[in-house]
Amino acid sequence: MLPYWILIAPIVFVLDQLSKWIVVAWLTSLDMPYWMVTDFFNIVLVYNKGVSFGMLAQEHGWAIFLMGSLAWVVGGVLIWLARGSSSWERWGYCLIAGGAWGNGLDRFVHGGVVDFLDFHVQGWHFWAFNVADIGISMGVMLLLISSLGLLPSRDGEKQHDE
Repeated sequence: MLPYWILIAPIVFVLDQLSKWIVVAWLTSLDMPYWMVTDFFNIVLVYNKGVSFGMLAQEHGWAIFLMGSLAWVVGGVLIWLARGSSSWERWGYCLIAGGAWGNGLDRFVHGGVVDFLDFHVQGWHFWAFNVADIGISMGVMLLLISSLGLLPSRDGEKQHDE
């Protein structure tokens, strides 16, 4: 029987791809570049051809490099996952793997990552992001917090090195 945490990566991947499919189909059918949800949140349709936060978007050849690197990154994440000593680390690695798969598939299918969540305050917009980005960010945060020993272990005690 597979451990339950192994399902985290496919769940993140499916939620990411489903949300992107809905946003692309919906905004494209309405011929709208964005939908204003609240005074601080929009649904937008952005194809990020760069790396994180759109960096290197103007450089050619990065898509092929990133697709090739994705296999190595996900492979490394799975190796770290197998070596992960705590359930928090396993959760973190699975969140990262699911997000990497989601954004990687976008690069292959769309030529860039589909971003659609746009938060803004007084004219300043945070970078648009997606469900995969949330999974990756949460996974990195879990790994960081776990590495600092701030999360409870299985027996309820805080982790710490002695």
